[in-house]
Amino acid sequence: MQHQIKAPTVGESITEVRILKWFKPSGAAVKSGENLLEIETDKATVEVAAEVSGALKISRPEGETVRIGEVIGMIDTEVKGTDSPSSATPPKATSTTASSATSSSMTAQTSSSSTSAASHMSGRVSKESLLKSLAAGGLLPSLAPVATKSSDTTATQDKIGDRRVPMTRIRQKIAENLVQAQRTAAILTTFNEVDMSAVMELRNKHKESFKAKNGVGLSFMSFFTRGVVNSLKANPAVNASIDGKDMIYHDYYDIGVAVGTEHGLVVPVIRGTEKLSFVDIEKKIGELAIKARDRKLSLNEMMGGTFTISNGGTYGSLLSTPILNPPQSGILGMHKIEERPMAVNGQVVIRPMMYVALSYDHRIIDGKEAVTFLVTLKDQLEHPEKLGLDFL
Repeated sequence: MQHQIKAPTVGESITEVRILKWFKPSGAAVKSGENLLEIETDKATVEVAAEVSGALKISRPEGETVRIGEVIGMIDTEVKGTDSPSSATPPKATSTTASSATSSSMTAQTSSSSTSAASHMSGRVSKESLLKSLAAGGLLPSLAPVATKSSDTTATQDKIGDRRVPMTRIRQKIAENLVQAQRTAAILTTFNEVDMSAVMELRNKHKESFKAKNGVGLSFMSFFTRGVVNSLKANPAVNASIDGKDMIYHDYYDIGVAVGTEHGLVVPVIRGTEKLSFVDIEKKIGELAIKARDRKLSLNEMMGGTFTISNGGTYGSLLSTPILNPPQSGILGMHKIEERPMAVNGQVVIRPMMYVALSYDHRIIDGKEAVTFLVTLKDQLEHPEKLGLDFL
């Protein structure tokens, strides 16, 4: 019996997926429940398991984009199949084959050139060829076209050293969302700076006992997450969103945490953050970061956030203007902690300072609310006892 393998439904708004990898080649034996392939949507990667046992036959190869419900392979339940390596990636062409292909290409080019004007050098016509053509009463030889590779929007000419790589579905979605945010929202950014002395002192004092007791580290993210929640409570518009002509105020705090991976930027969401302890926040951030790295985040784990935190300081960024994550109306940018001379009580002292940035949608958030949000956050972090230090 031939059992069809179809591109699965992975979300209400998703109509197509990209085949990232087949774990076995055609003809290989597969077992029911065994992972067959990995597909990529515009939000996450998903592994698809075999529903029956038998011999695999691949219809659509790696790298192709297919519609939801489209048949991408078959499993013959009446054939056992053969044992094979766990990769369906075809072997690369040998150097002999490559040389042969290059030689054939060069031969074809030479033949083509001999049948057309020999003077077509870089698209130009020589004086000698022009005079011969006119003397014979012929027409001017047509210019050779410049070889180009086209995309959906522009035609560009690849040069030596260029490397063309198709955008992943996730990268395409990131690009789409960023452009959408720039086009539809009235984005404005306001800044402040935080003296991190108190938080750093507190963290250094308790991080070892915190990890020994809870099995996770005590990072700056839990302090900032708790501070953001308190600041959102004091400034509800920053936690709201726009839907058409309506403003939707969220009385819960689902905080997205931007995570950079080699596959692109993803924003998993910590739900009900206002109910979580410092330990819970750290564990959840660690769990989501590992899933993001391993491309194991589910669609549900990246949907529905009300506000986002992005930590560019991880990469050494001193200052930035983060872009909104639609349909959210606010995003906080954290940055590198750097010692700077500061005036304190009439004296110049060296303090570890961090610039913080709030990008916000000015259609729903007024400047006063945006500035007040950062002032509240600054006050919470410079006086961390206001954060509710439940791990002490």
